[in-house]
Amino acid sequence: MLSRLVRQILQATVYDVAIETPLEAAPRISERLHNDIRFKREDLQPVFSFKLRGAYNRISQLEKSQLQRGVITASAGNHAQGVALSGQKLGIRAIIVMPKTTPDIKIQAVKRLGGEVVLYGDAFDAANKYAIQRAEEEGLTFIPPYDDELVMAGQGTIANEILRQWRDVDYVFVAVGGGGLIAGVAAYLGDVAPHVKIIPVEYDESACLKAAFEQNKRVILPQVGLFADGTAVAQIGEKPFEVIQLLKSDQSGPIVERDVVLVNTDEICAAIKDTFDENRSIVEPSGAMALAGIKKYVEQHQLKGKNIVSIICGANMNFDRLRYIAERTELGEQREAIFAVTIPEQKGAFLAFCRSLQGRNITEFNYRASPSELAQVFVGISLKGGEKERHEIHEILKAQYDVDDLSDDEVAKLHIRYLIGGHANIENERLFRVEFPERPGALLNFLEHLGPSHNITLFHYRNHGAAEGRVLVGVEDNDTTDAQEKNDNIPYPYEEITHNLGYQRFLK
Repeated sequence: MLSRLVRQILQATVYDVAIETPLEAAPRISERLHNDIRFKREDLQPVFSFKLRGAYNRISQLEKSQLQRGVITASAGNHAQGVALSGQKLGIRAIIVMPKTTPDIKIQAVKRLGGEVVLYGDAFDAANKYAIQRAEEEGLTFIPPYDDELVMAGQGTIANEILRQWRDVDYVFVAVGGGGLIAGVAAYLGDVAPHVKIIPVEYDESACLKAAFEQNKRVILPQVGLFADGTAVAQIGEKPFEVIQLLKSDQSGPIVERDVVLVNTDEICAAIKDTFDENRSIVEPSGAMALAGIKKYVEQHQLKGKNIVSIICGANMNFDRLRYIAERTELGEQREAIFAVTIPEQKGAFLAFCRSLQGRNITEFNYRASPSELAQVFVGISLKGGEKERHEIHEILKAQYDVDDLSDDEVAKLHIRYLIGGHANIENERLFRVEFPERPGALLNFLEHLGPSHNITLFHYRNHGAAEGRVLVGVEDNDTTDAQEKNDNIPYPYEEITHNLGYQRFLK
């Protein structure tokens, strides 16, 4: 399979529609990380993503009769635009099935490229099943986003370009979703440049390759995070995983690291800012994952003087996500730490607290008067020395106050900091974190499933431009019904977080 895939890469037809993207130097980041870092600019493709390569390579090699009948796929993202533009280039019918929750900006982008958009279902799985069904019923050809040899071969042309542009590469970092990109890149480099190490990078809330490595088989994640929506895949593709496994067992091939680099929301946001600072381009979260992985890997392994490629795989960013990303960047860059601190409820307490910080700058201070002798404050503190300084501040505060570091607490960063206003003292309150789809009627559907026995005591939601938003919901539970039975009534992905530290300190 590997030799066939390499041959398909060399014979790929991608340049009928795709461009050879530049491999740009990143001098600021290189200096900071003490390695030569270069960006493979797939965000400069006509559809702002590498997905065009695989889609066109697959479609352009169909038989004439298949082309005449047309193609169909399911996607709410970059693959959709790749298939639509490929269909336009070849003059064929291209049907794109998208979930009803797909943002209008993506629907219009596909339509502008000549794609025939069909909205079906509330999630990708429903749309995908419908697309496959229509393909069978109407004789259309289904174009997979990653689980296909010709798709992988199209993506593998990126590796061919990298070696022609920079022969002295030591590492290539690749964001992983379904695995088509990393499989194509690794297959080519394994044959032509086996000294190159391929480092997979996954969002820590959709790490399907890491899960597959750990169990030595493909597994389905029970839930995936949607912030890095371009790589939000619950199961690694069958064919990509086969390629990766073959390369791992072949000692002449590149080392596809089994120790997958996991990056979180804050680290991705920081990498988006790094990319903007370097070349003034704004990439999507998945497009920044490789750089976020480089920063983490270099620090963990103390790499110096290496030649490293970051594949910027896409830049289809909704503008309304930028506010959220900017807010999270400070934490991702370790330029801000947030703490929950108990201080005396008395005059001069805030002054004493500021003095204890030894001149450090306070970026946020949330406080509400309390009838007790102690007050809970939510405080942000500017950092210059990163994680080391954060720990130093924690130790300084611990010597004088009851303090908890909330810098890594997702609920505190996304919800609690905007809700501080006093304790409700509701005895039977339970707190849930729920993923609501961005569509009318979602709240009503939630409440109808929950039933009349629950009083909503808290509700917090902020839109950050994704197809689904994370909502904090508090309910007063006075029902004697079995707890698990009631939880099963919640119609969306959720987790109970009643014991969350920030909630207990500021809202309980």
